[in-house]
Amino acid sequence: MRLSASVFLAIIAISVPAAAQKVEAQWDKVERISRTTATLQVVVNPPLRRGSPIHDRVFAELKALGADYVRYVPWLPYPKLGVAELEPPTKEKTSWDFSLIDPMTIDFLEATKGHSVMLNFSTIPAWMFKTPKPVEYPNDPNQVVWNYTQGTELRDPSGKEVADYYARLVGWYVNGGFTDELGKRHNSGHRYKVDYWEVLNEPDIEHNTTPKQYTERYDAIVGAIKKVAPGMKFVGISVAFPSGDPQMFEHFLNPKNHKPGIPLDMISYHFYASPTADQTPEIHQFTFFDQADRFIATARYIEAIRLRLSPSTQTTVNEIGSILAGDPNIKTPIPDSYWNLSGACYAYVFGHLATLGIEVAGESQLVGYPTQFPSVSMVDWNTGAPNARFRVLQLLKSNFAPGDKIVQTKNPGAYVYALGMVKPRGERKLLLVNKRNRDMQLELGGAAKSVEYVDQTTKGNPPAKQALSGDKLTLRGYSVAVVTMR
Repeated sequence: MRLSASVFLAIIAISVPAAAQKVEAQWDKVERISRTTATLQVVVNPPLRRGSPIHDRVFAELKALGADYVRYVPWLPYPKLGVAELEPPTKEKTSWDFSLIDPMTIDFLEATKGHSVMLNFSTIPAWMFKTPKPVEYPNDPNQVVWNYTQGTELRDPSGKEVADYYARLVGWYVNGGFTDELGKRHNSGHRYKVDYWEVLNEPDIEHNTTPKQYTERYDAIVGAIKKVAPGMKFVGISVAFPSGDPQMFEHFLNPKNHKPGIPLDMISYHFYASPTADQTPEIHQFTFFDQADRFIATARYIEAIRLRLSPSTQTTVNEIGSILAGDPNIKTPIPDSYWNLSGACYAYVFGHLATLGIEVAGESQLVGYPTQFPSVSMVDWNTGAPNARFRVLQLLKSNFAPGDKIVQTKNPGAYVYALGMVKPRGERKLLLVNKRNRDMQLELGGAAKSVEYVDQTTKGNPPAKQALSGDKLTLRGYSVAVVTMR
């Protein structure tokens, strides 16, 4: 017998116990000390340019958030906004040009000043690859293009050409400028503090890079950057599909596959929940958390590889989000509940990464908009106002940080996720995530003082807070809540 989706959901709803579900946190049983920072990534696109209607609001929200380890990615869809040398040098001239790149990058670095950042100018100039003919790019910097990253083999197999490009790019922002291929000095006046440089983005997709190729390019780029920025730390791997090629982790994390002196400071990889086109919004809740569970299992295996081969290397999962069918240019309206579901999924992944000891959990991305993954946005692309995804990050960041004690917590059932943490000064907090679009009645296992939450009543407003006097709590559909215990 086959059931329609609506009948199936009705049966599921009826089968949920009517009695309150009990959250059991063993506050005296510490499982580990958290090392996890909640943060986000900022991907370059036209709405972030000066003069955009949302520019000022978005950068003001980023500054007010005050996050650490913020990832900044000038990316391939807009070559003029992310590639500083779009044409190969000749004997007479070079094409170095930061006039379109600098304004957004400076605005980002100013908005995050005083906090750690990760820069990833992810797009290698196309002319550095062997291609049948020169790769064209639009003259309009705002025009999206998806075929810029062509070719798989560098025209300079030693990697020196691409390494020198990145060393000069770093020099522009941290050392006040650089000397180009013809010996000409280019002065920027910039002397920003850049904590981490991430080497390339999603090499398993871009240029179909093999583990050996990526490791060689990483070594060349890192070696060149270290000469101009000796204090820089580096992030490697950055794959889109971490379960797709375990050899990337096996090869890259093995120090024997790197040149002497090349650091393995940190690795990165990504996760997006992605429903199929025939799934209705009512079905997404099942898909998102099922895929999240599979990703968490993948992260656990990657941790085993890392601990075996390079235990001192840290980890950032710096793209965590969801992508609806139809993106990067979805045509159908996105329901308001989607932003809460996506935020709940991020909070769920954050909690699990904290229990695994992952250092950074980065939500993706600050601004998406039609033609560039609107379903991934953390703000309204028309106004710049935060949506529920941004507010969930704000909630997590203001309540949890490295140094918190993660305690043994028994989840109240399949539909609610709970994680208890004790702050350094002894304050006890419960992270609660409702994985379903319906109310859940909870017993908290002790008297509660207050709850701060993001749900479908708060939407894109700041997290709401209310006092509690007992041990009962109603968790609304897709709610992310932090309960402070008495």
